[in-house]
Amino acid sequence: MKYADKYQRRYFMPPFPCLDWINKEYIEKPPVWCSVDLRDGNQALITPMNLEEKLEFFDCLVKVGFKEIEIGFPAASETEYEFCRALIERNLIPDDVTVQVLTQSREHIIKKTFEALEGCKNAIVHLYNSTSVAQREQVFKKNKEEIIEIATSGAKLLNEYKAKTKGNFRFEYSPESFTGTEPEFAMEICNAVIDIWQPSCDNKVIINLPVTVAESMSHVYAQQVEYMCKTLHNRENLIISLHPHNDRGCAVADTEMGLLAGADRVEGTLFGNGERTGNVDIITLALNMYTHGVEPNLDLTNMPKLCEMYERLTGMTVYDRMPYSGKLVFAAFSGSHQDAIAKGMRYREEKDPDHWNVPYIPIDPHDLGREYEGDVIRINSQSGKGGIGYIMEQNYGIVMPKKMSEHFGYTVKSVSDHAHKELHPEELYEIFNETYVNIKTRLAVAEAHYKQGECISAEVTVRKDGETRVFSAQGNGRLDAVSNALKDGLGIDYTITSYSENATEVGSKSKAMCMIGITLADGSVYWGAGTDTDIINASNYALVSAINNSDILK
Repeated sequence: MKYADKYQRRYFMPPFPCLDWINKEYIEKPPVWCSVDLRDGNQALITPMNLEEKLEFFDCLVKVGFKEIEIGFPAASETEYEFCRALIERNLIPDDVTVQVLTQSREHIIKKTFEALEGCKNAIVHLYNSTSVAQREQVFKKNKEEIIEIATSGAKLLNEYKAKTKGNFRFEYSPESFTGTEPEFAMEICNAVIDIWQPSCDNKVIINLPVTVAESMSHVYAQQVEYMCKTLHNRENLIISLHPHNDRGCAVADTEMGLLAGADRVEGTLFGNGERTGNVDIITLALNMYTHGVEPNLDLTNMPKLCEMYERLTGMTVYDRMPYSGKLVFAAFSGSHQDAIAKGMRYREEKDPDHWNVPYIPIDPHDLGREYEGDVIRINSQSGKGGIGYIMEQNYGIVMPKKMSEHFGYTVKSVSDHAHKELHPEELYEIFNETYVNIKTRLAVAEAHYKQGECISAEVTVRKDGETRVFSAQGNGRLDAVSNALKDGLGIDYTITSYSENATEVGSKSKAMCMIGITLADGSVYWGAGTDTDIINASNYALVSAINNSDILK
């Protein structure tokens, strides 16, 4: 990186400080959202959508809750013209939805645009021309007065064609490449357009301030937006709109600071699709607000379905780590993270707090149609006992003793490490069963009978290494009696140091699970689990499983 001196700042600060936005803590209400997926998003695709795909995407945007949707540049291509006409002629635009179309300041283009909109219930005609220093000097080779003439002549033509076209039309103006334009000149050209359109309370005008190419840090854009809000004519009858691109990776920050600076409206796309590095991602913006307790007025409750639609129609991919929408954004592989999340989830179940505050998870995955077990805690060789235990508890109702959960955690991590892959909940369950449950490798209890006296007597029929034998003993309970019978009959020694049980199914014929840990004379601990509709049988199976897992059988 030797040649940094070839670059210089290509943006302009306002002529006076515009810092009122600094005193605002957060965005208190959602902006007017305008989806430009069918224009900016579509033109950035390797293979643009066809008519039917556009219609499906439009329908999805309506269902999400967008009230303003830019549908294209009707004068630019026959496909975009036909799409506009299809929406109008098939009566596919709900009464509360306004479509938006783009036009340059050229009469034949404006004429074609209004022909495409003939009979539209509600439409925004979006006029734009480039105003930046680079565009004026290099592309158009025009001075400021000539650039203003392009804008004002287009504004007058919009007035003329509105008057003679059937439909309800509002106007929007963009000084394209606003961030590379001197703020004083941007203000001058916008005011010239505003004076022609004469906005009113019932007929407000949209002034759009695009980050056509990101040129600065976000706080600079905030000052530029605030300057425009303070200096534009007839501000009370204007809707100040933002249209940030993501060249510097700051589109979300630019938009949020622009809203703090006084903007009312945002143009963006789902998942940030757009030219170069993309447009601002409306999903991220909306859900950022949601996590601050602000209702964004967009329905994002089925994120998996939204991702599927987007990927299928655009051929694009939602990045796995894309905020909120990516497949892995809620995933925790780290053992310490999993343990904190599992404890946070249990805290919610026990305390039922009013507000979401689970460690590491800024938004409830259920609010987006995601699942805790499959999306939040993911199991691989980096996972810990807390996360693994949580999966077993939530999916299968198996609550292991702490030390057994630790042993199982190491077992699972070893399997994942050797297989070099993530393990799914059903694979954990299979490993648990193969490792602990009803293990009969060398020893098995065929049956057990009990007699009640001062102590419990047990007569236990076992099969060891293919040979059937019967042992008897007494104990202070059924399990203790069976344990004593096995110790005496097999000549082995151990101590039952852990016992737990829980139901793994619901109903009169539900199965119970018992988990037992035995400690040998050398201090080593072995675990077993048993399951049966009879808890006594389950405890016997668990004990035998632990013995089989040890090395004490001769």
